[in-house]
Order: sequence, then C-alpha cells, then structure tokens
Amino acid sequence: MTLYHFGNCIAIIYMPYYLTYKRSGLSDYGAFWKCVYAGVVYMFTQLTQMLILATFFPDTVSDMDNDWIGEFLKYSVGLTDLVGLYYVLNGIPTKGHNKILTAAVGWATAEVILSRALLLWVGARGIEFDWIYILKCLESNIALIQHIATAALIWLWSRHDLNKRLKHVVSFLLILSCYKLLFIDSLVQHFHISIWRSLLLKIFYTLVHGVATLIIYVNLGQITNIF
Repeated sequence: MTLYHFGNCIAIIYMPYYLTYKRSGLSDYGAFWKCVYAGVVYMFTQLTQMLILATFFPDTVSDMDNDWIGEFLKYSVGLTDLVGLYYVLNGIPTKGHNKILTAAVGWATAEVILSRALLLWVGARGIEFDWIYILKCLESNIALIQHIATAALIWLWSRHDLNKRLKHVVSFLLILSCYKLLFIDSLVQHFHISIWRSLLLKIFYTLVHGVATLIIYVNLGQITNIF
C-alpha cells in the first residue's frame, strides 16, 4: 500500500511534465540540455531569493492581516523569478513556442524536483495514507501551466512589435503572477477556506491567467506570423 501510494504520487506529479516535453515536440528539437540550463538558472534564482530573504526579512512568525506590508515585500522578492526566466529565454536560440516551452518546462521541472521530491520520498512512503500529498502533486501540475503562461508573457513583453496597450496588459498579468500566492493565501486566511477549496481557487486563477495569455499570444501570432 505504501509503495502504491508513493507510485501514484510520482505518476501524478511527473507524468504531465514528461508528456509536455514529449508531446510538444521538444524532444525532437534536442531541447534536453536547454531544459537543464533553465533548471540551473532556476536554482541560482532561488539561492538569490534565499539570501535576500535571510538578509532583509528575518524568519519571524507574523499574522498576514497585521503585517500585510511585510508579507507584500517578501512576495516581491519573487520578481527575481521573472528576471531569471527572461535570462533563460534570451539564452535559448529557438523561436516561438519552442523557446517558451523549453524555458517553462526546464524551470518548472527544477522547481518540482527541489520542492516535491524529498517531500514525497519522506512523507508519501509513510504507513498512513494522507491526502495532503495528492494535493501537493496536483498543485505542481497547476504550477506547470502557470510557468508556461509566465514564460509566454515574458516573451511577449520582450517583443518590440507588441501593441503598447497589450504591453500594459502583459505587464499587469506578470505582476499578478508574482503576487498570486499572496492573493490566494490572504483569501484563505481571511475566509478560512479549506485546502481543497483553495486548490480550486488556484485552478480557477491559473486558468483565467492562462487563457488571457493564450489570447494575446494567438492574436500576436496571427498578425506577425511568429508560429
């Protein structure tokens, strides 16, 4: 039973990443090492964030309602993720959706390995079954979609042929992606939302964010023939 639960968690968390890599055609373009490159940049970015948080934000337990500004500043450190993804996109020579998917898959895979592998190995192999690990696996699948949308937005933002009005929309969506967890955590804490309802909230947020990104991306592609 223990190994069966652990195997289910591994399949739920990693199969969408593998299928995205294989079915999107990235494997045909030899994008493996480019994905590794994106993962290395992700690790460097997270190390930078840890140093910033440890230096300027001591590890103290505080109520989000009472220290909202402090929490906002902590989440603002996540802007370095946008810088890291921008650096990755500039370092990948391919064009169009291959560039976006390579950067997003490499970045998301590094995140899920570093944040979930040890958790599953230690927790999901336990004697007692716990739904929390299934929840964490589903959150990782949501994160994959979010990273693809974020990479697409950064790519759109960097283009010179993007309409100025759309560029403002893209910038707004990028800011929303950085403060997504702050917004959701605030709602969960204020309204005492359960963990499964918070998962539905994350799914809804990610779908709206992803659809808005897709609409802008497709419209730009129809105008400039970037595909």
